[in-house]
Amino acid sequence: MELLMVTGLSGAGKSQAVNCLEDIGYYCIDNIPPRLMADFIQLVSKSPGQLEKVAFVVDIRGGLFFDDLRETLQELRRSGVEMRILFIEASDAVLIRRYKETRRTHPLDRDGDVAKAIRTEREKLAYVRDAADIVIDSSGFKVAELYEEIKRLLLPGEEGAQLSVTVESFGYKFGVPQEADWVLDVRFIPNPYYVPSLKNLTGRSKKIREYVLRFPESSAFADEVAGDVVRLAPHYIKQGKYHLCLALGCTGGRHRSVVMADEIAARLRAAGISANIIHRELESRK
Repeated sequence: MELLMVTGLSGAGKSQAVNCLEDIGYYCIDNIPPRLMADFIQLVSKSPGQLEKVAFVVDIRGGLFFDDLRETLQELRRSGVEMRILFIEASDAVLIRRYKETRRTHPLDRDGDVAKAIRTEREKLAYVRDAADIVIDSSGFKVAELYEEIKRLLLPGEEGAQLSVTVESFGYKFGVPQEADWVLDVRFIPNPYYVPSLKNLTGRSKKIREYVLRFPESSAFADEVAGDVVRLAPHYIKQGKYHLCLALGCTGGRHRSVVMADEIAARLRAAGISANIIHRELESRK
């Protein structure tokens, strides 16, 4: 029997993940108290062949029961139970936008501060994320794209395991993204903010793009970073890591980092690596 635990940040897409898992043959149990996972595993093990793939969905909605998760995982490992962990996350800006659009309340929101609730949840889930076998950042995915990502990672026999990359632009003045695996500073590129005619544009405009890429070091940097990812991809996969988040920062996150994120993502796609883009400051400050 193949066992999978699905967890992650509230609003990141666990419900959509469950739908996808059911479509590919998993028996899904949503919001199960961690202590009951061992009992269920023992129960179904007495009827071999009845369930081939089981997914437990465990998250912060469990309240006090969720606090038992760390100890439960340790006990399962000690008893020899093999269970992979799928962790689904998204950037703070995307999560906040989703909560505003759906008008739903974050499970940890007690005073109307969604950003604070998200930070608290990240802290509570940090140890689970570190132990996860698969991490998916859903920030740049539509529902159909999230489905395909889950299928690609959980059905490697069909397409072969591959690395997917999220390339995120950000502004240092607003803090470094917590979800980043690589943090790269592009403030070595001359800043178009100080050119009066370019100041109020963003890295999505043709003029800003042309300005940033006119400097040879910009293209050279994009080539080097994309090349490093391509070379290291097989080694990440060998260690069971199928997703990489590259965060590129400039001062405000609206000019240089946006152009460079787009450039690096384009190079990765040309090399056959799945890459989605997040422009944190453009999304959070619309």
